[in-house]
Amino acid sequence: MARTYKSFWKLCRREGVSLYIKGAHAFNPKPGLQRREYPPGQHVYRRIKITDYGLKLRETQKVKRAYGLSHRQFRRFFEMARRMEGNTGTNLLQLMERRLMSVVATLGFAPTMAGSRQMVAHGHILVNGRKMTIPSYVVKFGDEITVHKRERSQTLAKRSIDVGLQGRTPGWLERSEDPPKAKIIAMPTREDVSLPVNENLVVEYAAR
Repeated sequence: MARTYKSFWKLCRREGVSLYIKGAHAFNPKPGLQRREYPPGQHVYRRIKITDYGLKLRETQKVKRAYGLSHRQFRRFFEMARRMEGNTGTNLLQLMERRLMSVVATLGFAPTMAGSRQMVAHGHILVNGRKMTIPSYVVKFGDEITVHKRERSQTLAKRSIDVGLQGRTPGWLERSEDPPKAKIIAMPTREDVSLPVNENLVVEYAAR
């Protein structure tokens, strides 16, 4: 079994297929997926053209995977975005960025989105001084995000910060590392969303 898994891993690396591994491995300078005119494997064929429905589905799946959403959660946030003023697609991405688990991951207090969800659910994060264990909680203007004072919580956050996997802190967040904390000083804009996604296709898929 181990030999089969190892052979599969080598094949994926040789053919340039991304296994979507999260964490430090995702920051490997070698690109995980190299676009070619043919799919992986010894038989060379041209890629099949994706239909309009396939494009919409792909963009929607991209959002779900990036933000760790189930289908039910996605539908709930889409309905929230549709009831808000402005562009529904932009509203949806802004809501995704404002989820507490997304904020914690963006700040670098957790190494991955999954780690951020676990960190919030286990009570390591405080919002305005009160423990918040709901990963999908949507932060508001003026909210203060802090790491619990207990040693275990501080160690988890500082370990992630020391690894330095987080990117540039967006302008709508004011971040401090010692102690780990942040404040919501504005609402995120479309430019603050780093995910390369066509939100209009996501809206068309969800509104069908």
